This record gives sequence, C-alpha cells and structure tokens, in this order.
Amino acid sequence: MNKQVWTLRGLTFSYYATTAVLMPFLPVYFEGRGYSSSQIGLLMMIGPFVTIFGQPLWGYLSDRYQTLKFMIFGLWAMTVLSSVGIFETQGYPLALLFMLMLYFFMQSSNPLLDTLSIKAAARSGGSYGRIRLFGSMGFTLLAVSTGWILERLGGLQNIPYLYWGIWVLPFVLLLFLKDDKGSAPRVTLSMFASTFKNRRFLWFLLMIFILMIPHRMNDVLFVLHLRDLGASDSMLGFAWALAAAAEIPTFALLGRYMHKFHELALLGIIAVLYTVRWLLYGSIADPSVLMLLQTMHCITFAAFWIVSVQYAVRLVPPELQSTGQALLSMVFLGLAGITGGSAGGWVKDHWGGSGMYYGGAVLTATAAVLLLGTHAYYRKKGIS
Repeated sequence: MNKQVWTLRGLTFSYYATTAVLMPFLPVYFEGRGYSSSQIGLLMMIGPFVTIFGQPLWGYLSDRYQTLKFMIFGLWAMTVLSSVGIFETQGYPLALLFMLMLYFFMQSSNPLLDTLSIKAAARSGGSYGRIRLFGSMGFTLLAVSTGWILERLGGLQNIPYLYWGIWVLPFVLLLFLKDDKGSAPRVTLSMFASTFKNRRFLWFLLMIFILMIPHRMNDVLFVLHLRDLGASDSMLGFAWALAAAAEIPTFALLGRYMHKFHELALLGIIAVLYTVRWLLYGSIADPSVLMLLQTMHCITFAAFWIVSVQYAVRLVPPELQSTGQALLSMVFLGLAGITGGSAGGWVKDHWGGSGMYYGGAVLTATAAVLLLGTHAYYRKKGIS
C-alpha cells in the first residue's frame, strides 16, 4: 500500500504538471495563430461545457466495469492524441473540435484519480490531502519554470514538445499502479439513476454550485482584472504560482484534523473566508497586493476541495464513489465554470472588476448561510 500511495503521488504530481504547461500558455499560443480574443475565449470556455457531460459518463463507466486504472489510461491516451490535433492542424474549426475532445478526456480523469487516491489513503491510514498536495507541487514547479524552459527550447512554438515530454512520466507510473477492482456489485443504470434521487447529495451539490461560482469567475477573469490595474505579465504568472504553492500545507495538514468537525460546518467557515477574500479583491486596487492575496487559496480552495471530496464520498454508496466524485467535479468545473465565466464577464464589463468581486462576495455569503443553516438543521434531526 505504501507503493500504491507513492505511485499515486507521482501520478498526481505529473498530471497537474501537464496542466501547468498547457493552460497558462495556450491562450498566447492561439493568439500567435491569429485568433481573436473572442475566438480564444470560446476555445477556453469549451472545457467547462463538456465537463458537464464527460465526467458523469466516465464516472459511471468506471463504476460499471470496476476498473479505474485502465479507464484513466484510456482517457490520458485520448488527451495526448487530442493535443496532437490541436498543435498539428490548422484552422479555427479544427482547433475548436480538438479542444472539445481534449477537455472531454482530460478533465474526466480528475475524479477517477481522486477516487483511487481516497481509497489508497484510507487503506494506508493516511489522508487524501497528503496525496493531492503533490498535484499543487507539480503545478507550481511547472508554472514558474515553463516560461524559462520554452525560452531555452526556442520559443512558444515548441510548447507541444514540452507538453508531450512531460506526459511520459504519468504513463510510466501507470504501469506500477495497482487497479482497484472493488468487491461491490457491478453498477447498473438504475443504481446510477438513484444518485439523482439522493436529496441530501443534490442539496449539497446546489450549495457547492453557489459557493464556487465566484471562485471559477476568478479563475477565468483574475488575470484580466490584474492587467486592468497595470500588472506586468510576470506578475500574472507568479500570482497563479503563489496560489498553487499556498495549497500545499493545507493538503498536507488539514486531513489530520478535519475528522474532529462536521464537513458542512467546515464548508460554512470556508464560505465565510471566501466572502472576506472577495471583499478584499473588490476593494484593493494595488496589483501587487492582489497578487499576494492569492495565498488565501490555502484557506479557501484547498480546504474546500479536501472537505467537499470527503463529504461527497460519505453521501453516496461505496459502489458509486467514482460517480459521486464525477458529479462533484461536474458542478465545480462545469456548471460553476460556465456560470462564473459568463456572468462574471458580463458584470465586469458593466460594473468593473470591483463590482464583479463584490457580487461574488454576496454569493459566498449566501452559501455560508445555507451551509451553516443546513448543518444546524441536520444536528437537530440527528443526521450525521
């Protein structure tokens, strides 16, 4: 089991390293191809859209056939093939098609990898966070070094070779990963459909949706807000590196103590901290200070993800864990991503970046009331 945990740490590190190479630099790569800002925006918004359909499908299939390793292998192989289409073909329609395919396969692997990590952590007596922190380490390392590496390789046009080169490591590590076949009965469509009748789980997903809209809005529009305030290009990259690095201690330590508190109570506190974060973002106009405030990622997003993943596991039957994780990711990456990106952009155009973040604070404050109120109600009813 120690070997399994370390293999998963390496897989998580290398997988998130690939995203750090691709996502921050892809808009600039498309700009070099002559695409307009609106065209690039559509390309980058395809991801949250296809996540709505992709993650529940692959979560169900992995539960149905009780294999995670080979499902992840297939998704990653198709991710790399989709990236070949992005880099080697010409024309905007083909770029749109292959971006849709890349997101469909790549992001669908996230909840499957999380499910394997949760199971391995439970069996080894450790915590999921101590595996997931390696993802933040991989992202941070590549976020701060990709620009320098590309300069040494001869420019941004060589990003495909760096991206494909990093993928070698996760594929090699997959060879050493032990699959989790599970002992539960094979999942049927009726069992899958029962997830949508689980009122507690659906109510939890709705509260997560409200809480995460401003976060996903920030993911899409933070760099534009910083640029409006006069930030340099180096500050933009460093701001995201700070956010990823700040997650590491939370992933390492929170798992040791969260069992002492109910997940909904913790999520309610996280929602309050998110409210404070967005109020600060809306009131501060110094890009240097805003860049440093990205370290609040450690007490907001990192804590949110550990707690919400743990609670989602508790709300669904063991044989539907991959499905539950996929639906959680669908709400976070898909529904909240589309809503945050589109609605946040509209608010920013009409009321500026400050108005956008003040609106986000209203949403997270609403989520805090709902989460803490639900926790109080469940305690009164004796629901764990």
